[in-house]
Amino acid sequence: MVHVQRTFIVDKPITVVAEYLADFSNTVEWDPGTVNCTRIDDGPIRVGAEWRNTSRVLGRETELVYELAEHHADHVKFVGRNKTATAIDDIRLRAENGETEVNYTAEITFHGLAKIASPVMRLFFERLGNKVVVEMQMAVSAL
Repeated sequence: MVHVQRTFIVDKPITVVAEYLADFSNTVEWDPGTVNCTRIDDGPIRVGAEWRNTSRVLGRETELVYELAEHHADHVKFVGRNKTATAIDDIRLRAENGETEVNYTAEITFHGLAKIASPVMRLFFERLGNKVVVEMQMAVSAL
Protein backbone atom coordinates (compact mmCIF):
# COMPACT_ATOMS: atom_id res chain seq x y z
CA MET A 1 0.00 0.00 0.00
CA VAL A 2 1.06 3.57 -0.70
CA HIS A 3 0.16 6.25 1.85
CA VAL A 4 0.73 9.95 1.17
CA GLN A 5 -0.39 12.73 3.50
CA ARG A 6 -0.01 16.51 3.24
CA THR A 7 -1.35 19.38 5.36
CA PHE A 8 -1.34 22.92 3.96
CA ILE A 9 -3.28 26.19 3.82
CA VAL A 10 -5.36 27.51 0.93
CA ASP A 11 -6.48 31.13 0.75
CA LYS A 12 -10.27 30.71 0.58
CA PRO A 13 -12.96 30.15 3.21
CA ILE A 14 -13.86 26.58 4.11
CA THR A 15 -17.30 26.73 2.44
CA VAL A 16 -15.75 27.62 -0.93
CA VAL A 17 -13.03 24.98 -0.61
CA ALA A 18 -15.45 22.25 0.49
CA GLU A 19 -17.81 22.87 -2.43
CA TYR A 20 -14.94 22.90 -4.92
CA LEU A 21 -13.29 19.72 -3.65
CA ALA A 22 -16.58 17.80 -3.41
CA ASP A 23 -16.78 17.87 -7.22
CA PHE A 24 -14.13 15.30 -8.16
CA SER A 25 -14.14 16.48 -11.78
CA ASN A 26 -12.10 19.43 -10.47
CA THR A 27 -9.12 17.10 -9.98
CA VAL A 28 -8.03 18.03 -13.51
CA GLU A 29 -7.20 21.45 -12.04
CA TRP A 30 -5.38 20.39 -8.86
CA ASP A 31 -4.03 16.86 -9.39
CA PRO A 32 -1.12 16.90 -11.85
CA GLY A 33 -1.56 13.16 -12.47
CA THR A 34 -5.16 13.52 -13.66
CA VAL A 35 -5.64 13.65 -17.42
CA ASN A 36 -9.45 13.61 -17.44
CA CYS A 37 -12.23 13.28 -14.87
CA THR A 38 -15.90 13.15 -15.84
CA ARG A 39 -19.03 12.72 -13.76
CA ILE A 40 -20.85 9.56 -14.86
CA ASP A 41 -24.15 10.02 -13.03
CA ASP A 42 -26.65 12.85 -12.71
CA GLY A 43 -28.09 15.03 -10.00
CA PRO A 44 -26.59 16.91 -7.11
CA ILE A 45 -23.20 15.99 -5.71
CA ARG A 46 -23.96 13.57 -2.90
CA VAL A 47 -22.68 10.38 -1.34
CA GLY A 48 -22.77 7.78 -4.10
CA ALA A 49 -21.98 10.20 -6.95
CA GLU A 50 -19.44 8.75 -9.42
CA TRP A 51 -16.67 9.98 -11.71
CA ARG A 52 -14.50 8.26 -14.33
CA ASN A 53 -10.92 9.41 -13.73
CA THR A 54 -8.04 8.89 -16.12
CA SER A 55 -4.58 9.46 -14.67
CA ARG A 56 -1.07 9.19 -16.05
CA VAL A 57 1.19 7.15 -13.80
CA LEU A 58 4.81 6.62 -14.82
CA GLY A 59 3.95 7.36 -18.44
CA ARG A 60 0.94 5.01 -18.62
CA GLU A 61 -2.71 5.94 -18.43
CA THR A 62 -4.99 4.19 -15.98
CA GLU A 63 -8.70 4.59 -15.39
CA LEU A 64 -10.57 4.30 -12.09
CA VAL A 65 -14.20 4.90 -11.21
CA TYR A 66 -14.41 7.07 -8.09
CA GLU A 67 -17.37 7.25 -5.75
CA LEU A 68 -18.02 9.98 -3.21
CA ALA A 69 -18.03 7.94 0.00
CA GLU A 70 -18.34 10.77 2.56
CA HIS A 71 -19.57 14.32 2.13
CA HIS A 72 -19.63 16.79 5.02
CA ALA A 73 -18.99 20.52 5.31
CA ASP A 74 -15.43 19.79 6.47
CA HIS A 75 -14.69 16.36 5.00
CA VAL A 76 -14.91 14.63 1.63
CA LYS A 77 -13.74 11.12 0.87
CA PHE A 78 -13.56 9.44 -2.52
CA VAL A 79 -12.90 5.77 -3.26
CA GLY A 80 -11.65 4.81 -6.71
CA ARG A 81 -11.45 1.28 -8.04
CA ASN A 82 -10.26 -0.73 -10.98
CA LYS A 83 -9.00 -4.31 -11.25
CA THR A 84 -5.42 -3.44 -10.22
CA ALA A 85 -5.93 -0.85 -7.46
CA THR A 86 -8.18 0.79 -4.91
CA ALA A 87 -7.46 4.47 -4.24
CA ILE A 88 -8.81 6.54 -1.37
CA ASP A 89 -8.63 10.33 -1.40
CA ASP A 90 -9.58 11.60 2.07
CA ILE A 91 -9.71 15.38 2.44
CA ARG A 92 -10.38 17.03 5.81
CA LEU A 93 -10.81 20.79 6.13
CA ARG A 94 -10.50 23.21 9.02
CA ALA A 95 -11.34 26.93 8.99
CA GLU A 96 -8.27 29.05 9.77
CA ASN A 97 -8.72 32.87 9.95
CA GLY A 98 -10.70 33.14 6.69
CA GLU A 99 -8.48 30.58 5.00
CA THR A 100 -8.69 26.77 5.08
CA GLU A 101 -6.31 24.15 6.33
CA VAL A 102 -6.41 21.12 4.05
CA ASN A 103 -5.37 17.71 5.35
CA TYR A 104 -5.10 15.56 2.23
CA THR A 105 -4.47 11.82 2.46
CA ALA A 106 -4.16 9.45 -0.48
CA GLU A 107 -3.96 5.69 -0.02
CA ILE A 108 -3.48 3.32 -2.93
CA THR A 109 -3.74 -0.43 -2.42
CA PHE A 110 -2.54 -2.54 -5.31
CA HIS A 111 -4.12 -5.89 -6.16
CA GLY A 112 -2.63 -9.04 -7.65
CA LEU A 113 0.66 -8.70 -9.48
CA ALA A 114 0.45 -4.90 -9.24
CA LYS A 115 1.51 -5.26 -5.57
CA ILE A 116 5.06 -5.83 -6.81
CA ALA A 117 5.21 -2.21 -7.98
CA SER A 118 4.38 -0.74 -4.55
CA PRO A 119 7.93 0.44 -3.67
CA VAL A 120 8.36 2.27 -6.99
CA MET A 121 4.84 3.65 -6.81
CA ARG A 122 5.46 4.94 -3.29
CA LEU A 123 8.26 7.17 -4.62
CA PHE A 124 6.13 8.35 -7.54
CA PHE A 125 3.16 9.25 -5.32
CA GLU A 126 5.34 11.01 -2.73
CA ARG A 127 6.61 13.33 -5.45
CA LEU A 128 3.10 13.73 -6.82
CA GLY A 129 1.85 14.65 -3.33
CA ASN A 130 4.25 17.61 -3.26
CA LYS A 131 2.91 18.79 -6.62
CA VAL A 132 -0.70 18.40 -5.47
CA VAL A 133 -0.08 20.93 -2.69
CA VAL A 134 1.13 23.59 -5.14
CA GLU A 135 -1.52 22.83 -7.78
CA MET A 136 -4.41 22.80 -5.28
CA GLN A 137 -3.27 26.08 -3.75
CA MET A 138 -3.15 27.69 -7.21
CA ALA A 139 -6.51 26.22 -8.29
CA VAL A 140 -8.28 27.35 -5.11
CA SER A 141 -6.71 30.84 -5.32
CA ALA A 142 -8.18 31.21 -8.80
CA LEU A 143 -11.76 30.56 -7.58
